[in-house]
Amino acid sequence: MKTVTDSSFEAEVLQAAGPVLVDFWAEWCGPCRQLAPTLEELARDKAEQITVAKINIDENPATPGKYGVRGIPTLMIFKNGAVTATKVGALPKSKLFEWVESSL
Repeated sequence: MKTVTDSSFEAEVLQAAGPVLVDFWAEWCGPCRQLAPTLEELARDKAEQITVAKINIDENPATPGKYGVRGIPTLMIFKNGAVTATKVGALPKSKLFEWVESSL
């Protein structure tokens, strides 16, 4: 799992070689904290298929604004610099894995 910022977003997400799941989150967000261990597990289990990145919306306000993030957690899958799938809200582990599989 990697941490990205407004300044590293383009290089680490938009120009990434493979798909990247970006978690838009904040420290004060309960559902975000709930989702974190599941995302870490996903990052380990699917490391060869997808990169998992987190961006703190309070510390990096430009990127969530650019992608219209209104609620958190918001999960977006980027492929070749474009958003290919979006989910808002915490998901149970099985649903998260299912969504990622169907989005790859």
